[in-house]
Amino acid sequence: MKKMLTSTLALLLAASLTACGGTSSAPAEVSSAPSEASSAPAAAGAASTLDRSKEFITVLTGPTSGIYFPIGGAFSKVLSDMGYKTSATATGATAENINALLTGQGELAIAMSDSVIQAVEAYGAYEGKEPATDLRAMMGLWPNVCQIVTTADSGIKTFEDMKGKKVGIGAPNSGVELNARMMFEAHGMTYDDCKVDYLSYGEAIDQMKNGQCDVAFVTSGLGNATIKELGVSKELVFIPVEGEPLKNLVEKYPFYVEWTIPGDTYGTPEDTTTVAVMNIMLVSKDLSDEVVYDMLEGFYSEEGLAAIGASHATAKKEIVIENALRGLEGTSIDLHPGAVKFYTDKGILGS
Repeated sequence: MKKMLTSTLALLLAASLTACGGTSSAPAEVSSAPSEASSAPAAAGAASTLDRSKEFITVLTGPTSGIYFPIGGAFSKVLSDMGYKTSATATGATAENINALLTGQGELAIAMSDSVIQAVEAYGAYEGKEPATDLRAMMGLWPNVCQIVTTADSGIKTFEDMKGKKVGIGAPNSGVELNARMMFEAHGMTYDDCKVDYLSYGEAIDQMKNGQCDVAFVTSGLGNATIKELGVSKELVFIPVEGEPLKNLVEKYPFYVEWTIPGDTYGTPEDTTTVAVMNIMLVSKDLSDEVVYDMLEGFYSEEGLAAIGASHATAKKEIVIENALRGLEGTSIDLHPGAVKFYTDKGILGS
């Protein structure tokens, strides 16, 4: 199989993690009755032999409190309008989605590129496991921004101020927790410096409302609904990742990019410097090239982009064909051959 996007990232984590992430239970299906619209017109360029009504596509999303859920649901809606049988499933996000895709529990899965790279190269959270060489990518999505949120009444303004505080770092080995671990390392700190709890960011923010938690690590698209909800009753403060720690982080882990949380996103008085990791859409390697090509035609059609963009402002801004390979180029993540053909035909990849 042609390998289009390859490089080796010589990365080491500060400590070894186990390979399983997210929740251990099976994903909870939130759209139990897949929709079908066999009368939908064929996408431009789709082969006439494709019978969409015989294809069932489960889209693995994330927690209902996060951005993965509505955007993943919008992808499922586009497929339904095209005539595919489809459903969207709420999950524990990246780590669970990777495992579910590899074990045949879904056909499309939203995931953070850093975790996918670790799975493919068998390091970090996947240390000691077989490289997940069966993972295939379909398209780049949007940046997942590392948002370290606290409240004005905590008195915390810098990363170092978290010492001795109660900090929600994400579910064990989740994408959020992996980001937290690397940021602690970049600041010359460890979890021992704080009173850490392996809470999902939704759980951590719930505890912040009644003073049981001081800080929550949230890796999500900007405009996260859970953070906005906290801002209704509390004055929000975002802890920056900047200066030498930012330089350390980006140099050691190049899948991070410097990012800004604009003040008007959550009504804070100033912008906050932090980092982001790209989200990507994974696709089952068992889907035919024809189906993957056809789905991409639908997603990047005018109607498809409108439906996906309507799910969240971040999706509307970031999910465009010009960003299709963002988070994938120069990595060890393979594109599905159907995606290779699509991007080659569109002039995005060279022949």
